[in-house]
Amino acid sequence: MTPITEVEGRRLALSNLHKVLHPATGTTKGELLHYYATVSAAMLPHLRDRPVSFLRYPDGPGCQLFFTKNPPPGTPGWVRTTPVPRSKDPRARQVMIQDLPSLMWAANLVVEFHTPQWRAGAPAVADRLVLDLDPGPPATVVECCRVALRLRERLAADGLEAFAKTSGAKGLHLLVPLEPTPSGEVSAYARELAVRAEAELPSLVLHRMNRALRAGKVFVDFSQNAAAKTTATPYTLRARERPTVSAPVTWEEVAACQSPERLVLLMDDIAPRLERHGDLLAPLFDPGRAGALP
Repeated sequence: MTPITEVEGRRLALSNLHKVLHPATGTTKGELLHYYATVSAAMLPHLRDRPVSFLRYPDGPGCQLFFTKNPPPGTPGWVRTTPVPRSKDPRARQVMIQDLPSLMWAANLVVEFHTPQWRAGAPAVADRLVLDLDPGPPATVVECCRVALRLRERLAADGLEAFAKTSGAKGLHLLVPLEPTPSGEVSAYARELAVRAEAELPSLVLHRMNRALRAGKVFVDFSQNAAAKTTATPYTLRARERPTVSAPVTWEEVAACQSPERLVLLMDDIAPRLERHGDLLAPLFDPGRAGALP
């Protein structure tokens, strides 16, 4: 029998609570749902008013994974959706996670949350820039941290403030709050940053997604600034053997990183970090911290 629970006045059917989703740690779906309820106050601002794409892994990361932008079958009528312009489907809509009931409904589907750099109502007008630092083995997040520190300096020289989070996979994400700016302009500026970083650190940085050149280097992926692209939302769990989280980190942690494990943050690490630091990405919502592209 599927348990029914009430969340802020909404009735939700939560299924398969004892199913193990992350085999390496024995993490169950019930524990996953508890995690999202616990971090919701920090996570919801990063989801709110943004069309959400889901990477679903209902039977765990070792089984079928599928990416969806369309509202899943059976989406409740009270879950908000928004028009999302697409060339192939001008009537397309996507889910928005506006509140705790919506978050728990989506979490029950077992998903990674992915969001664009713009908000509903202003498609393709970004309010943040993102750089995805992806290491090519044998490089690790340690090398990503070296590149992140250099990029932070470059951004600061242009009057922009960068914040860091783990990808929840192998790398690091840098996020920069912006005054509303067309996504095409943000993409062009982000590409310039990546090209300049490669010119300055040719033995460490790559700006092109060329697999043959990736070994031992950090690919600075600027493409996620395109209006049609998305990035793992802060605090989302990732479909990995362990319940890793795409979680904010301090610049002190980035500078001190000497071992990849230092920046592997698991589900159980996040609540204590929120108690200690609050949401390290809260400045993204402060209009006074938003910068203009040079």
